[in-house]
Amino acid sequence: MESLLILLLAIAWALYTIIRVKRNVHMLQLNSYRNERYFRWMKGNTKKAFRLWDLLPLLSLIALPLSENISFYVIAAWAIIVFASLTALRPQTEEKKKLVYTSRVKRLLTAIGLVYLLIFLGAFWWSAGGTFTMGLFIAILAVATFLAYFIVMVANVITMPIELQINQYYFHDAERIVRDMPNLEVIGVTGSYGKTSTKHILKAVLASKYNVLMTPESYNTKMGVTRTIREQLKPYHDLFIAEMGAKQEHDIEEICTLVNQKYGIVTAIGEQHLETFKTLETIKKTKFELVETLPHDGTAFLNKDDDNIRAYPQVNSVRTMYYGIDAEDLHYRATNITYSGKGTTFTVEKYDGTSVEIQTKLLGRHNIYNILAAVAIGAEKNIPLDVIARAIKGVAPVAHRLELKRTSDTLTIIDDSFNSNPSGSKMAVEVLGYMPEKKILITPGMIELGDREYELNKRLATHAADVCDYIILVGKKQTIPLQDGLQEAGYSEDKYYVASNLQDALAKMRDVTATEPSVVLLENDLPDTFEE
Repeated sequence: MESLLILLLAIAWALYTIIRVKRNVHMLQLNSYRNERYFRWMKGNTKKAFRLWDLLPLLSLIALPLSENISFYVIAAWAIIVFASLTALRPQTEEKKKLVYTSRVKRLLTAIGLVYLLIFLGAFWWSAGGTFTMGLFIAILAVATFLAYFIVMVANVITMPIELQINQYYFHDAERIVRDMPNLEVIGVTGSYGKTSTKHILKAVLASKYNVLMTPESYNTKMGVTRTIREQLKPYHDLFIAEMGAKQEHDIEEICTLVNQKYGIVTAIGEQHLETFKTLETIKKTKFELVETLPHDGTAFLNKDDDNIRAYPQVNSVRTMYYGIDAEDLHYRATNITYSGKGTTFTVEKYDGTSVEIQTKLLGRHNIYNILAAVAIGAEKNIPLDVIARAIKGVAPVAHRLELKRTSDTLTIIDDSFNSNPSGSKMAVEVLGYMPEKKILITPGMIELGDREYELNKRLATHAADVCDYIILVGKKQTIPLQDGLQEAGYSEDKYYVASNLQDALAKMRDVTATEPSVVLLENDLPDTFEE
């Protein structure tokens, strides 16, 4: 009987511990397996990382001194019931991005399983029978579950040398593949925003003449580009477009070392990921790693309208082509710009005096810059301007980046929920302002802006107050800076609503849009790591 109870206890404890471990591994994955970022998540979400309910089995220890008649069976049964109840009554949260069981996650879970197996065997050996020692055994198991966050972090440290060796092997293999394709030309695309949209537009333009591969989705890290090369780059590809993201200095330089890019596009530079970059100057320097590592016969394509790009003291004297709308001395300029609910129309004037009219389904001034970058490279690769214009006309918006969705005769959604930054969010609100219908903004605000997060979110609210007929804020604590900004702007309290979560926000949206034609801007959608 005792053996059966211990077996049932082990099963009940293991099932609940697996749930807690999975949750923490998911958060580690969303934080790029970086313990420092995982630690910052814990500091901001202590109640999620450490659930006091996990310590309920410890109540068995409190009961022990009260009676000598409490038996082994009672304590074991109590613990089984508690662990089973914790499993059955666990919070049901809807995950926006589920845990992906990559090979790395499987190796990590194996290491975590071994750690917990050692804890279980050690606790069992320590409590070799008797009422008090059974209570101690349960206490050790409960504490081990309560500290799942730390055990995941320790397992990540243990497996890190293995992961580094595996990643280095993959990186060198990708280097070999690129090296074995001497005729391949690589185009690097970076910037604080606009990278992914520019990449898609550029592929459509270049594919009219060349065999082109681009990094898929948001594969813009060193290992994301490495994976793309190893799995998708083939000898018949003429051009490879590599999106390059960064959250700290030298991130882009490492990707450049891999791909040896001949062309580099810097779309825009702004205040983003300030928690890791710390300063705007570091962001500028990091983005320009793409330009500073270009070969002597390479070409940089820069958005000259961007103050931060224009002001950067470029060291590499490589050939540089400028595009924009307002700046002086541009090689590619957009003029005669008109907007509508169907998209944007404008003229591109090339430095040699030729021009072409562009019609696009894409919305917003920032997409004009993205298109200009694609036109510039396409023209420099000897694609006729009229062919470029036809390619751009067929480009659909990238999912969740100012994606226009007409859901009914009276409701249009502008989905800009992929992420948000100060410049991008301002431009998105400007796009909303072009629309003739009732204008509604739904947003949780912006994140990862370090010490300036409050100020920049407050500024967003002030800007939105001038444009929007109604505003729905998502998250009562997260949106305090936005609430303060609306109040400071004198925005009427009956024109905004603070929702507890996205489902609450969408329910409110349906009420607000029920009586008249409306356009709703979904600006940002916080990842699971930032959900309140």
